[in-house]
Amino acid sequence: MDQKELVHAVTQRTRLSREESADITWAVLEGLAEQLSEGEARRLATDLPDMLAEQLPGPRRRRQGAHPVVVTDFIRQVGERTGLIYDDARAGTAAVLATLHERLSEEDYSHVIGQLPAGYSELVTAAG
Repeated sequence: MDQKELVHAVTQRTRLSREESADITWAVLEGLAEQLSEGEARRLATDLPDMLAEQLPGPRRRRQGAHPVVVTDFIRQVGERTGLIYDDARAGTAAVLATLHERLSEEDYSHVIGQLPAGYSELVTAAG
């Protein structure tokens, strides 16, 4: 998966600019890495473009398991990181997750989404 392709796919799914799409893509990936177990965060990083993977947070000390956040709180956090209003942050988050669903293998995507609350799957379904 190429970084430009990932951002372009997010732009196509939303009404966000290319710059906003790049910002939200990074914010969502960073936020996911913070929620996933150390192993799953590393696994996700191997599926991402090198430039994005290198920027993801490193392994957390003493936090081996997943630490999921309720989807509405996650969207608020993404909005704070990007400066986007809630509705745009929601649409962008859904677009990033839907793009990951398309681009990752079914097994890899299942591992990521399986560590998150059900609201994340519902968000992807709503994004189409």
